[in-house]
Amino acid sequence: MSPILHTTAIAAGGILAGLSLAGALLWWQQQALQTARYEATHDEITGLPNRRLFLTRLRAALPDRTPVGVVLLDLDRFKAVNDTLGHDTGNVLLEQVGRLLASMPTPVLVAARLSGDEFALLVSGDDDDTADAAHTAWQVIAAAPIRAGTGDIPVAASVGYTHTRDPHASPRQLLAEADTAMYQAKGSGGGVCAYGPRGTPPQRRSRDRHYR
Repeated sequence: MSPILHTTAIAAGGILAGLSLAGALLWWQQQALQTARYEATHDEITGLPNRRLFLTRLRAALPDRTPVGVVLLDLDRFKAVNDTLGHDTGNVLLEQVGRLLASMPTPVLVAARLSGDEFALLVSGDDDDTADAAHTAWQVIAAAPIRAGTGDIPVAASVGYTHTRDPHASPRQLLAEADTAMYQAKGSGGGVCAYGPRGTPPQRRSRDRHYR
């Protein structure tokens, strides 16, 4: 091979190697960006959407005036599980509860973990649809013990819910209403409570009531 051809071949090889390296670097940057975006919007333990993404989805659902509901769930005696069985067991419990909520069918649009042992559901529909979803979530969690390495752990939840009776309600207002109802349920020993409209007290729903 002539010196000129040899030099040309070396240069071409260098260019191809450079393009290959640039392509690999671009792919790595895209993967890192996707990972960062996922981690910014999803819970590390359960893989569910976090509070930020839940609020984003709720905010997006409000402008089209389609009725939606918000359900908040707080696991009863979760701190006792962490204190007596350890945080690893507590994380297993959270992960399995998250899996149960994520598998709930329509009208549940989004299941999220907001913080600690608090979960949220975004429901498409009116008060009856939201009540159905709230009670179903309560039943799903209470139906069977969570299996952990130390044995089966019985789990129960306090559940509160609200819906868009006010067409101008903000995401944070709906969360605050559901939170009020949830703490009413917790103060009453568990079960499901609805937020009372116009400042009336939350309405307790019997844990034995049947919803369609």
